[in-house]
Amino acid sequence: MSEIEELRAMVEALAGRVRALEDQVEITQLVAQYGPAVDSGSAEAAAALWTEDGRFDAVPQLRMRGRADIVAMVNGGHQSLIRNGCGHVLTVPHVVVDGDEATGRSYALNIRWDAEDDRFWVARVSANTWRWVRTAAGWRVAERVNANLDGTPEHRAMLAPRESGAPVHPVEERYGHE
Repeated sequence: MSEIEELRAMVEALAGRVRALEDQVEITQLVAQYGPAVDSGSAEAAAALWTEDGRFDAVPQLRMRGRADIVAMVNGGHQSLIRNGCGHVLTVPHVVVDGDEATGRSYALNIRWDAEDDRFWVARVSANTWRWVRTAAGWRVAERVNANLDGTPEHRAMLAPRESGAPVHPVEERYGHE
């Protein structure tokens, strides 16, 4: 291999590594936008994090299909949470990128204000599985499953490392998947 060929191979390898890092950062930033969007009541901004036909399951209470359902959630029942003081805090997800798709898992905390006791309290801790896709507009959420860590074995299993080719989330069997 000539020096030029070695240099070319090195540049290609570095370009691939940079792209992988950019993908990781973009996906992490996408997840980081969710809490501020929903807690500010920015329904369109929250929905824009998903693909047009993206899924968001808050197991077992709510199944959202498409951006319009996410807008309706933020503009609907979520408004009482905002008025009473609420923060959705998502942890940095573990992300595995595979070409133009990625999967991951993380925690989400729902923290609420208690004006009577002048304190915040954790109302919910949940496991999250994610599936992201690269679109012309950048990475978007194709699917998010959020399930309370209430002792349910399938919900806890959502946090386990995935084998290659394994389902995105194990709650499919319990709750069905469309």
